[in-house]
Amino acid sequence: MPAVWHCQGVSLTHAPAGAVRQGSLRELNLALVLGRIAAAHRPPSRADLATATGLTRATVSAVVEDLLAGRLVSESDPAPRSGAGRPARGLVLADQGPAGLGLEVNVDYLTVCVVDLTGQVRHRTVHRADLRPVAPADALAKLVEMAGAARDDAAGQGLTLVGAALAVPGLVDDTGVVRLAPNLGWRDVPVPALLAEHPPLIEQVPGIPALVVDNEANFAALGELHSRPPGPSSFLHISGEVGIGAGIVLDGALFRGVRGWSGEIGHLPVHPEGRPCRCGGQGCLEQYAGQEAIVAAAGLAQAELPADTATARLAELAEAGDADALRALHDAGTALGVAVASVVNLLDLDTVVLGGGYAALAPWLCPPLLAEIAGRVLTAAWSPVTVRPSTLGAEAAAVGAAGSVARRIVAQPAGWLARSA
Repeated sequence: MPAVWHCQGVSLTHAPAGAVRQGSLRELNLALVLGRIAAAHRPPSRADLATATGLTRATVSAVVEDLLAGRLVSESDPAPRSGAGRPARGLVLADQGPAGLGLEVNVDYLTVCVVDLTGQVRHRTVHRADLRPVAPADALAKLVEMAGAARDDAAGQGLTLVGAALAVPGLVDDTGVVRLAPNLGWRDVPVPALLAEHPPLIEQVPGIPALVVDNEANFAALGELHSRPPGPSSFLHISGEVGIGAGIVLDGALFRGVRGWSGEIGHLPVHPEGRPCRCGGQGCLEQYAGQEAIVAAAGLAQAELPADTATARLAELAEAGDADALRALHDAGTALGVAVASVVNLLDLDTVVLGGGYAALAPWLCPPLLAEIAGRVLTAAWSPVTVRPSTLGAEAAAVGAAGSVARRIVAQPAGWLARSA
């Protein structure tokens, strides 16, 4: 199969049942068995899978052989047992074979990572640069260069990239066009078309989109949702970078809104007549709690402080008791609390996850943030809200993007098997 870069849709949710073509019984059985293996808390045997799925042992054995041959699962050593008889070998997702490529464009960095079916990050590179003066085509060209190196590294580890997901800090429509990324200065950028101008890097697999483009906060929330150990099934994930985005997870599913544009918490006004924002509004949260706003309030010169050290420097100063840094973080946490309280009141969430640069600054952001929640959330007195740092931190968006591809492969293994037959 030829490899491609074109976009095949951006939805992260399954299509309605009526819209899905009728797959063969074999395809359904492959997905059923592989899904059970992926969800199991311990490696299941073939007999365990027959019991769990209701399929005959002969059918399960045939399906498992296909999955083993296609490098989607591997056998694990049997667990010790005290009873008579030969212990059965368990089955786990394979750490070689198909994998997902995660890409991220943000205001001050580019990231590329590869995640295998087990959820492990097998490659990750970051390129630090202020991308605001860089044309979108040039930024994407650099990203493709990084992706090429990732593909080569993955191949050396026995992995094949079968899909890519790109995270951007802006509004993305259902064709993959970035309609607006105010902090990057992007407007109506045809990302799939620009990527199609470069040599292909992804193996095309039936049923797996070659490219998915979505908001970085959505992918970050998905990364957190599927991280280990598992956390709550409903939460608000806030990505604190130069801009501020939020991913909303309700009952284990990403809430996207009618047009897929939910989560723009950075543009909730916390001071309606306040500072002008790049979005055209005034008093937006980003102007008081974005990374550049905190750095400026702490008296640090942004031009003299590389983007990759800004958060570390703020944390270092706060740890040392620097009054300006502590005041800047307190004010940012207060502004963040005002916005978060509104979201919690609206959606009845009990967990807030601080991601991106906020993860490292959580010790200083949390006290004022929690104080605002306590004073503004109607139910706080008897139903407290938990605020905690992200498990993945700054890696969440790229890891979540790559992981979304890996989960698609697990959900639809027949395409990969047909390609590798």
